[in-house]
Amino acid sequence: SQKRPKRKHTRRHGRHPTSGRRSSLPPPAAREPARPPATRAPPLDATSCQGARPARSPPRGGGGGGRRVFLCFLADGAMWGAKGEEKAGGACEEWSYQLGNKDTLSLKAPKKSPLALRMVVLTMTMICGVFICSMCMKQLGSDSWSRIVKIQVAEQSCNKSLIPPSEVQFVHYPQPLNYSRKECTCTPVRFFAIISSQRSGSGWFETLLNSHINVSSNGEIFSKKERRINISSIIKTMDMVYNLDWNSSASKNECTAAAGFKWMLNQGLVANQAAVVDYFNQRGVSVIFLFRRNLLRQMVSQLANNHDRYLKQLKGKHKAHVHTKDEANILAKYKPRLNTTTLMWSLKQADDYTRKALENLKSVRHITLYYEDLVQNRTVSYS
Repeated sequence: SQKRPKRKHTRRHGRHPTSGRRSSLPPPAAREPARPPATRAPPLDATSCQGARPARSPPRGGGGGGRRVFLCFLADGAMWGAKGEEKAGGACEEWSYQLGNKDTLSLKAPKKSPLALRMVVLTMTMICGVFICSMCMKQLGSDSWSRIVKIQVAEQSCNKSLIPPSEVQFVHYPQPLNYSRKECTCTPVRFFAIISSQRSGSGWFETLLNSHINVSSNGEIFSKKERRINISSIIKTMDMVYNLDWNSSASKNECTAAAGFKWMLNQGLVANQAAVVDYFNQRGVSVIFLFRRNLLRQMVSQLANNHDRYLKQLKGKHKAHVHTKDEANILAKYKPRLNTTTLMWSLKQADDYTRKALENLKSVRHITLYYEDLVQNRTVSYS
């Protein structure tokens, strides 16, 4: 018999070399090389792996399904790898490989609740608001606030239509702090100041004014040095007088219609004349200039007054202004001696001092009176 040639057995793809059956293992060439053990990692997203390019491997054995490999470079230079493998059933598993750094970094910061921050801001706002309100209340004060309310009510209830427009600036409705004017609230008050020099008849003139039931003149209020030490103390004293808070102002039984005081030129007036003029113009104060024509008699009266200040001839007391005839006769017994060499110079100096003061104070509303004219005719009307 003829021998049959030996069949050359070749290993076919997918079949056993001897039996010819299909093997369940893939051919050696298609097998994947060994790789390090995989650790499961959280799914990758666009924020945690930006710029990663998926690379799809060829399908296994020609079947459906495949895998995706991702490479990510972290902020510190570490590299992460991820593989997503698709199974035939549609399920997908993702695997992560640590290629560079062993320390795992969290690329996405955890979300913090803003509730605590909002509570801190709200608390700080409330504290600042309470502090500001308390400071405002301290500055206003309950007394100041009540005073402002009273002034507004008084101004609304009083009728000012009867006052001429030219006199509105010089008419006032003061609200004293020491007492209540009650029925006199709407009685207009005019402010005045008697500006004079010593021994010019100012005391007698002030007594004449106070004889009227509606006029209150408070005397020589700046005779004390602490009241005229500076312009602030001067203004504070004048405010008390014009607000009817001076002691003698409340003693009137009738409604006060005019309030003022007496002020000597050498009692801080000339030294602060600019500020005093501004105050008089702002408050609407009318000034009465009272002087004496006979400067020689004024000088004699000044010397006699200085003599009695040291001797105190009236029962051990000094009186600058006497009110009885007997007291006047006692003081008249003194006959002063004058130095004729310096007499004319002293009289001229006193006259220049008075004229200069009048020149600097003429911008205020004023009237000029002389003692001799008032003594000769007390019924003359001055406007």
